[in-house]
Amino acid sequence: MDISSARSLAGPPIPLGAGAAGRRSSSSFHLLLRQRRHLRANFRCSVDATKPAAVASEAEAAAGRRECFGVFCTTYDLKADDKTKSWKKLVNIAVSGAAGMISNHLLFKLASGEVFGPDQPIALKLLGSERSFQALEGVAMELEDSLYPLLREVSIGIDPYEVFEDVDWALLIGAKPRGPGMERAALLDINGQIFADQGKALNAVASPNVKVMVVGNPCNTNALICLKNAPNIPAKNFHALTRLDENRAKCQLALKAGVFYDKVSNVTIWGNHSTTQVPDFLNAKIDGRPAKEVIQDTKWLEEEFTKTVQTRGGVLIQKWGRSSAASTAVSIVDSIRSLVTPTPEGDWFSSGVYTTGNPYGIAEDIVFSMPCRSKGDGDYELVSKVEMDDFLWERIKKSEAELLAEKKCVAHLTGEGDAFCDLPGDTMLPGEK
Repeated sequence: MDISSARSLAGPPIPLGAGAAGRRSSSSFHLLLRQRRHLRANFRCSVDATKPAAVASEAEAAAGRRECFGVFCTTYDLKADDKTKSWKKLVNIAVSGAAGMISNHLLFKLASGEVFGPDQPIALKLLGSERSFQALEGVAMELEDSLYPLLREVSIGIDPYEVFEDVDWALLIGAKPRGPGMERAALLDINGQIFADQGKALNAVASPNVKVMVVGNPCNTNALICLKNAPNIPAKNFHALTRLDENRAKCQLALKAGVFYDKVSNVTIWGNHSTTQVPDFLNAKIDGRPAKEVIQDTKWLEEEFTKTVQTRGGVLIQKWGRSSAASTAVSIVDSIRSLVTPTPEGDWFSSGVYTTGNPYGIAEDIVFSMPCRSKGDGDYELVSKVEMDDFLWERIKKSEAELLAEKKCVAHLTGEGDAFCDLPGDTMLPGEK
């Protein structure tokens, strides 16, 4: 059934917004389309095109109305079916910027079981804006048409207090890109407001142990803003995405060494997701050997390798005409999988995490990319034993200085007083022109 047909059958539109009580009491397989309470649904539908959609009962109205389209309008009692499967408890995943290009690649990886496993059912809760709501409906339709058996629920909305309710994972992708002539300080303020609001919403309605992955740039400082506005959620649960930088570094080392990239391990991205980031070749390994033993061209490692990783995003824009989307989605998948599967013995992965209590001497109370290991329970620990030389430490301190300056720029958003911006050079984000 197309949307226009659904509208003609539906009768008057009904306000959307399913409450938690209503959602938990139902065992039906459905697609939830939720908007703010002041918005109204554009369509309803029924399985039999000759019959009008059923009118919601008073009990349903009290709990919050639900809307659907296509196959999700049929309700199935899944209890008997679920007894035959060894599926786990439903995982609720919120994605902001859900109508964007990165999400367009990511959502289908999540729904397929590629991220959380082939026996893990999920619910996708997609956050957009009033401007993008129609596009969100299109995304939901594509998910519907893909018939993913693990995708048990999809909801869309524009209010983070509704979309983030009870979520176990929050993937915060949506952010304003830096436009021509925009100062980095202005970008920090504009996007900082977004992540302050989302932090407050997560603090109010998300699962108390929600894991938060910040992708929208500048992601390190946005993650700091978000965690500062969510005091009830452990600061350790917040991550800034630097895995794409790690993946790029692994690729360059593999190319130089003449090996496939699965031979490269122990690669760390230190610091900020900007052109001050530090791809660490000192601790990296190629086929189990120190990278510096395999690649003995020190000049290449210190200059070309480092610069290539730092500026890879900008080069991609010049070639492709847009910033990376598919590879960013892959790196989000890699980051989540690194947290939900045990880290191979002796290896580690990069993530921008809260520095308080770190063993390296990096300034506390910022979000800084560092080497992490996980037991596969969604948590992580910092790798305590890494080599450090003057070349590496000097560059780490430069990235640290940039993040400390960014922190001062957003003090008004973290509850630390008035903002004061004195950034040490207007460094670009990877991918900016």
